[in-house]
Amino acid sequence: MKPNLIKGGKYVDERGKLEFFNDFDMSPIKRLYFTTHFDTNVVRAWQGHTIESRWFYCVKGSFTVKLVKIDNWETPSDSLKVYEYKLIADKQQILHIPNGFANGFKALEGESKLMILSNYGFNEIENDQIRFDQNKWTQWEN
Repeated sequence: MKPNLIKGGKYVDERGKLEFFNDFDMSPIKRLYFTTHFDTNVVRAWQGHTIESRWFYCVKGSFTVKLVKIDNWETPSDSLKVYEYKLIADKQQILHIPNGFANGFKALEGESKLMILSNYGFNEIENDQIRFDQNKWTQWEN
């Protein structure tokens, strides 16, 4: 399985704006949390999951999100392909990150906020969070 963007839509009239994700199947979701980046210099990278899948939705501002498919969890290759996405609050897009990937992300605007959904509850699985150096596969622009 590979990462994919789930596109939503919006409808605007004199009453306001309706944003929707009619093609997003939320049945696997067990948990939801948010991260807010006050500073655009902060990078959260790289964190991978062998079992857990996650979905990212930008609710405020914008983020660069980078992903790599891990080939070996103990000694991953330094030359893995980097998938890059830009999530923007005004666009209706949810990024699905399947298990087996490591991710990193960085706010492009101060006070940007990311909603993260998971298919596992908090502490439901052990030893599934694996971290790597933030500059292992890419340099993060300031």
